[in-house]
Amino acid sequence: MFMKRVLVIAYYWPPSGGSGVQRWVKFVKYLPAEGWEPVVFAPLNADYPSLDPSFQAEVPADVEVLRGRIWEPYAAYRKLTGAKNTQVTEISSGKKTWKQKLSLWIRANLFVPDPRVGWVKPSVKMLKKYLKKHPVDAIVTTGPPHSVHLIGQKLHKATGIPWMPDFRDPWSRMYYLKYLPMTDATWRKLRKQEQSVLDQCNTVLSCTPLVQVEFQAQTRTQVACVTNGFDEEDFTGPAPEADGLFNITHTGLFAADGNPFTLWKVLAQMAADDPWFKQSLRLRLVGKVDREVLDAIEAEGLAANVVALGPQNHAQAVQEQRSATLLVLPLRNDPEYRPILPGKLFEYLAARRPVLGIGQKDGAMARVLTDAQAGVTADWEDAEIMRSFIETAWKQFCEGSVPATSGNIAPYTRRATTHALAQILNSL
Repeated sequence: MFMKRVLVIAYYWPPSGGSGVQRWVKFVKYLPAEGWEPVVFAPLNADYPSLDPSFQAEVPADVEVLRGRIWEPYAAYRKLTGAKNTQVTEISSGKKTWKQKLSLWIRANLFVPDPRVGWVKPSVKMLKKYLKKHPVDAIVTTGPPHSVHLIGQKLHKATGIPWMPDFRDPWSRMYYLKYLPMTDATWRKLRKQEQSVLDQCNTVLSCTPLVQVEFQAQTRTQVACVTNGFDEEDFTGPAPEADGLFNITHTGLFAADGNPFTLWKVLAQMAADDPWFKQSLRLRLVGKVDREVLDAIEAEGLAANVVALGPQNHAQAVQEQRSATLLVLPLRNDPEYRPILPGKLFEYLAARRPVLGIGQKDGAMARVLTDAQAGVTADWEDAEIMRSFIETAWKQFCEGSVPATSGNIAPYTRRATTHALAQILNSL
């Protein structure tokens, strides 16, 4: 088979952990079967917020991975604020110290579009030299961080190689930007960067249909959509044996601005009404959990029902999903989160456990859950839907069966999504 070559420029790459790395690790894994040979360019010394070396095993051994040095401001931030386990001040509406406020202002106005912008210039220089000796048929940049798109933009302008920016999240419409103290001049600069990327590339790639619509209204460039997905190979073998408990499981980052207060109240009321439910209930939290979430659970008298496992590698997280009774997926409580599809959603589908989504009932997540017949989406304060959904699963549990779903999830396999990606690359 004649293989075309695609240069993939990605900030998040093994040993990085988290959801940002998975999309392109899986694409790179399956692209050769579609006639595309990927070459990856990633940072040599990135300051990643989490690590999961297990993802390295997903990358085929013969894939060429180039590394370029990067300078990031996070070490200076930690020195200024005394923080130990965080990269940046939390970008939220919460109270902040003067040091945090100063750090946010610097981050917002001196690092545009993001703190990885220092990687652009040296990367362009390095990749220009590489491409002269090792030509490729297409360039893909994947963000956030959206500064990587500036690398692709400059390479495209210098070489004429077709270029496609991939947006795992929106850019100027990203929900947390309103918490950044950007000046008017900074905001105009960011919007100008975004518009130039959209207008100057060959095709724009989004990972949710609603973001696709938003971008298409903004540019004449074709905007395509390939969602995230799940790798069937991650879900082979028998599921873990049931432990006899009613496990409501959440995997990944559990952020304070997605704290489902109503859900905790519903569970507390069910526990008060039924001692057997209280005894059987376990809230299994896999990943980083903000302190405010644990405090809210404790305030409802459910602290003894919590099993906080902390960050786990991807394989362990998948096993937790498969062994759950129910899976819960609260979005961040922000209207601008409506078009976003969390990556974990698709692995929840593959786990074949009912999903209680909490967010906009007309949002992107709600559409997927409905189409895949995999669960329901309740508004943040809709106690009735939450209780009804949990009670249905609890009844099945008490009757000795494991709640399961059986809808069509074939379009979301990594092989299917990679095939769709290859078709778009072919069109370039």
